[in-house]
Amino acid sequence: MPIKKMWGGRFEEGGDKLVDEFGASISFDQQMAKEDITGSLAHVKMLKATEILPAEDADKIIAGLEELLQELDENGLPFDVENEDIHMNIEALLTEKIGPVAGKLHTGRSRNDQVATDFHLYVKERLPMIIDAIKGLQEALVKLAKDNVETIMPGYTHMQHAQPISYGHYLMAYFAMFQRDVERFEFNKKHTDLSPLGAAALAGTTFPIDREMTADLLGFDAPYANSLDAVSDRDFALEFLSNASILMVHLSRLCEEVIYWCSYEFGYIELSDAYSTGSSIMPQKKNPDMAELIRGKSGRIFGDLMGLLTTMKGLPLAYNKDMQEDKEGTFDAVKTIMPSLKVMSGMINTLSVKKETMAHATTHDFSNATELADYLATKGVPFREAHEIVGELVLSGLKTGKNLADISLEEFQKINPKIGPDVYEVLKPEVAVARRKSLGGTGFDEVKKQISQAEKLLNL
Repeated sequence: MPIKKMWGGRFEEGGDKLVDEFGASISFDQQMAKEDITGSLAHVKMLKATEILPAEDADKIIAGLEELLQELDENGLPFDVENEDIHMNIEALLTEKIGPVAGKLHTGRSRNDQVATDFHLYVKERLPMIIDAIKGLQEALVKLAKDNVETIMPGYTHMQHAQPISYGHYLMAYFAMFQRDVERFEFNKKHTDLSPLGAAALAGTTFPIDREMTADLLGFDAPYANSLDAVSDRDFALEFLSNASILMVHLSRLCEEVIYWCSYEFGYIELSDAYSTGSSIMPQKKNPDMAELIRGKSGRIFGDLMGLLTTMKGLPLAYNKDMQEDKEGTFDAVKTIMPSLKVMSGMINTLSVKKETMAHATTHDFSNATELADYLATKGVPFREAHEIVGELVLSGLKTGKNLADISLEEFQKINPKIGPDVYEVLKPEVAVARRKSLGGTGFDEVKKQISQAEKLLNL
């Protein structure tokens, strides 16, 4: 005999077992048990303060909810799929504990505003955790950058050697990316910090509730101004998943380059053993599996975002059961990005930089070609003409195996007699880097400024 649903008064028959299981959300929304009890406590305290419930009844409900919260913290609570969702499960457990008076808890609210409140509380609590985890990664990047301001590496465009840069400058580029992630998640707080509680099913309630009071008790900035919007809005979750997707793009890009840089072909860095794995058949292998996993997990987060966007795109106002699909992707995103950030931080904190290998890569290439073109421009050669001259020298060097710094002064002066022996100083990679003093450039002093500004942002 199926269990009688709490909403079953209008129904003559119980639901099919398969239907009950298909429609139930307790398998995943039990992750909001704490938020559900917290929201209910705020609601019943308001019902007491407004005298909608007698103080004696309200106090019984408050005591029962506080016991449930304590049990949840200590040993967890038993949930039953027959009760569909976290809200009905908590109410059923409360009824077992204090009797029929538990049914008065639902006065002046609906599961629609209840679930929206729980979801807001869930995201609201986790946003600061994610921001802190991003800042932990930023600290690791700043520390490594500070140790490598004058470490020279090739800068790339199209994955071709472009110009020599400071490795510290390279790392600070990722710091800047993650700073934008921090700012996006900070802004996400604004739309998460609204209380749907009291909007009821969609139209508000006839009871003289105090929505400002419940918003304040739950730590929200304010209640939603429109009850229809309150129960149907999931923009805050879409923003969260969008921000999480952009964050994973940045992590994936960094992982891609970590994978490149620690390969035999590059050898710019070496990951610590703690963040690497081996091969079951090839004993020489040291695989960057953690970087590969983070790179791969970006697809999960993009899927979570696309799933919710697709769910929401055609929904009429107000609440629809489709919106039950909003939580699993968000829960998955939190469970994916938090360890990804922590693993990435550990990887950056423990990697070794192969400074000589990086430097060698800039002395046996043509990444100083722009320096020679700029030098010729200072001698009165139009830059376009200088560009063509240096291009021809590079082509010749590729054929003869001669780098620009290997060209004799006599050969240089055949191109332009104004070229002097100072050209060889200009062609040194470390000089090329140091001379790029424009704001935000790779010059050592500019990189130090970036690091100093970053330390102020992080309060280091």
